[in-house]
Amino acid sequence: MTGSIITEVLLPLALAFIMFGMGLSLTRFDFLRLWQTPAPIVAGFVGQIIALPLLAFGICVAMDLSTPMAVGLMILAACPGGTTSNVVSHLAKANLALSVSLTAISSIVCVLTAPFVIQFSLSHFANSANGAPIDVSLSSISLGLLVITLLPIVFGMLARSYFRDWAIKVEVYFRRFALVFLLLMIIGVVIKEHAIIVEAFNEVFIACLLLNFGAMFIGVISAKLLALSHKDTLTLAIEIGLQNSTMAMLICISLLQAPSYAVVAGVYSLTMYAGAGLLIAYASYIRSDKHTAVQAQTRDSR
Repeated sequence: MTGSIITEVLLPLALAFIMFGMGLSLTRFDFLRLWQTPAPIVAGFVGQIIALPLLAFGICVAMDLSTPMAVGLMILAACPGGTTSNVVSHLAKANLALSVSLTAISSIVCVLTAPFVIQFSLSHFANSANGAPIDVSLSSISLGLLVITLLPIVFGMLARSYFRDWAIKVEVYFRRFALVFLLLMIIGVVIKEHAIIVEAFNEVFIACLLLNFGAMFIGVISAKLLALSHKDTLTLAIEIGLQNSTMAMLICISLLQAPSYAVVAGVYSLTMYAGAGLLIAYASYIRSDKHTAVQAQTRDSR
């Protein structure tokens, strides 16, 4: 009974709370950028919604991942970028406005796209494996994502529009809660699925790194093809490369009732910081190199 209350009530409520906090950081101007700067928005959207699931599927097939690992990786790829990507964009001094816009848009659109990716991965990997097939309703997944992600974001945006000062003041606490909750989720998954993690850690670790770095590469290539600025290139790499692992774990545990699928998201929650750290370090190096060049040019002009 306790487990049921936790997985069916408390965990979804916690995610809804986090998404409400994301809504507090959004305004209608974040969506107006769709028309003002469409190229990076479209590139990020295509990268997250289309290219990333295809990349995950390729990794699953190439590595011949076990059913829980393959389905878990596909679910992770179906999820949008989370608030972590916005924090990393801020630290890397990327285009924060673009980052927030992409996070908001992908969080909304994933309510429509993620159920199809999840149903495909279950039918392809789980139902073809030994054991009873898993029958999950597409409508139930869509409804669940609508209730725990989209509606809280909308309510958060409404609260921001009517109580702006309060929203700005408390939004940081929602971010802190999101971090603490993610850590608790990781600990919970590690404890519950310890045997699977020990047995398949190398497999999962490599798959997560490939997804992380492959997704960042997609972001960089997309930006280069569109001749975007360095800031926008960095932002796309971050947004496509960092997924909302908290949402992925919640989908596995609460909507699918399959904690073993959440192992990938738990491991990814740790490995994604490797890519994020490299991006931040690279951005810092580029800034310092440009600063040195400007100083040298100034001395020469004198």
